[in-house]
Amino acid sequence: MTETMKGPLRAPAQMLQDQSYGGHKSLHDDSEAERLGIKAGPIEGPTHFSQFVPYLVEIWGNDWFERGCFSSHFLNMVFEGEKVRVEVDRPAPGETRTTCRAFKEDGTPVLEASASIGPDHGVPLLEERMAKLRPAGDLVILSDMKVGMTGVKDETVTMGPDQHMGDLYPFSLADKLKVITEPMDLYHDVSASPWGKPVVPMEMVSVLGNYTAHQAKFPVKQPAIGLFADLQVRMIDGPLLVGETYILRREIVALGQSRRVENYWVSTKFYDASGKKLVADMLLNHGVLKASYPDYPKELLPS
Repeated sequence: MTETMKGPLRAPAQMLQDQSYGGHKSLHDDSEAERLGIKAGPIEGPTHFSQFVPYLVEIWGNDWFERGCFSSHFLNMVFEGEKVRVEVDRPAPGETRTTCRAFKEDGTPVLEASASIGPDHGVPLLEERMAKLRPAGDLVILSDMKVGMTGVKDETVTMGPDQHMGDLYPFSLADKLKVITEPMDLYHDVSASPWGKPVVPMEMVSVLGNYTAHQAKFPVKQPAIGLFADLQVRMIDGPLLVGETYILRREIVALGQSRRVENYWVSTKFYDASGKKLVADMLLNHGVLKASYPDYPKELLPS
């Protein structure tokens, strides 16, 4: 029988109240969320990833930071003041993949995920989901997007401990570490890191990966408000390190839509400063809310 490791309830912090992009506020702003029928600005999904890390390190040790993959499908939003607990199924010795889940205090599911250790990850959860997508059909907000489209240029990024991460992420790593649900010394203490520099927390990989996303110039019509529907973070020759320079390359790998949302899936690859060694990659399913786009044809919106 599979043993399930269960974590304590944690209260994640909402840090995106002041997020903006495309000249407007985001879904994480209370007023924008309420305008779209959501009770408040939700906590960003990757925030919950940190709660899993101690258990994944218990299973796979420091290999998790070097070759781990967390592939998450978000199920329900979490709001300021709500508490979240996580579960991780303990794999049998030698197994390289397991299942993870997160729940609110009342049992509402928050996310489901696969966690695996490389180099052979098999097919992570999100790649399974992406393979089952139906044809996107006619899109409006994303009508100019095409699968195979790449960012217009390589992007150069770094994350210093006190570096403000821009309008999209209006805080620093140091700010995050003050409220992170599962503190670890190796996120800030060089002496605690076997890699010579502190490690970028898994929940901050999307911050690093999206810091220069505007430079890709993907033709998403504006103003429109998006959210993370799915996120996969995979270390290939990791970890990603604080203060290290990386080259990012992006590609649209899938398009889709549901009744309320148009989706574009972006693969972002993190290379070292030479642009030759692949360190990590990220698969992000961006959902764009149809009702947030003023020119969306009314007859195509759900009633």
